Amino acid sequence: MALVKPFIFQIVGYQNSGKTTFTTKLIETLTARELKIVTIKHHGHGGKPDSLLQKDSVKHLASGATASIVEGEGRLILQADNGHYSLEHQMELLEFFNPDVILIEGYKQGAYPKLLLLREGKDVSLLDKVSHLAVVGYWNEEIKDLVTAKLTVPIFPISDERLLSWISEYIQEQIHSN
Repeated sequence: MALVKPFIFQIVGYQNSGKTTFTTKLIETLTARELKIVTIKHHGHGGKPDSLLQKDSVKHLASGATASIVEGEGRLILQADNGHYSLEHQMELLEFFNPDVILIEGYKQGAYPKLLLLREGKDVSLLDKVSHLAVVGYWNEEIKDLVTAKLTVPIFPISDERLLSWISEYIQEQIHSN
């Protein structure tokens, strides 16, 4: 049985641009369409993300284990330490779950189709730094004009339901064309 590679889509923008809120809504929408979703979130705030409060696995990592898995009642939690885990390695790990879609929140430099969220005028500098843009979500009209002058991809206000709808349809089309 040949496994179909999952479709990969990124949600990028600066801190407080709405990435997590939008990603959550997108997960809910795609799950309602009976798609299996896995996610990767880049911890872009510097330092290590907080460890889960699962005491035994934290003790295992503190004792020198490279990785620890905790499983219970159908939930599996993986924690790993002391290594560099590239975006590609993280995606390989998640492919075990046979997802239809891998959503990546962050990792601005990934080579996958992206939603770029722009909150303030100064965020427009990302248009020159981020590749593979599929769609842009903006917070105010000033940004709309700046984006329209530079790009030909669809652009929507962040509060417009058409943004979520457009991305959901786009992802489904990409899955079905594989």
